Amino acid sequence: MGIEIERKFLVRGEDWKAWPAQLLSQGYLSRDPARTVRVRIAGDAAFLTIKGQSVGASRAEFEYPIPVDDAVALLSLCEGPRVEKLRRVIPYAGMQWEVDEFLGENAGLVVAELELLHADQGFECPPWVGAEVTDDLRYFNSALAAHPFSRW
Repeated sequence: MGIEIERKFLVRGEDWKAWPAQLLSQGYLSRDPARTVRVRIAGDAAFLTIKGQSVGASRAEFEYPIPVDDAVALLSLCEGPRVEKLRRVIPYAGMQWEVDEFLGENAGLVVAELELLHADQGFECPPWVGAEVTDDLRYFNSALAAHPFSRW
């Protein structure tokens, strides 16, 4: 079983914009907190991801590559609007930070995510990392599909 251990932070400033970005478009077949099922298109690749309920910064995660044509069809079956964002992968102090700049109804929101090997793993934050929001459910992408940042 795959386990995702992920910490989330708000992003400040604009230094992170120097890295190249990839457009991600995703939708949710299920947004139930106990089990989310996501379809994502990232460039010329697509994925189906199933995530379990979060316990702190950890949750079960299963991700499978699928044909892009299948992903396009599955996105039409998703609940609520799509979540679109520009993702930048930024190396810092031996770690890979994923910075998501949200678009559409979530425009103005920028979140940095860091996947860890274990829950108590230490790391150094880049200067553009702000407040931690790991435990704030509003920042889950599945929640942003139902309650966009522009409506907070």
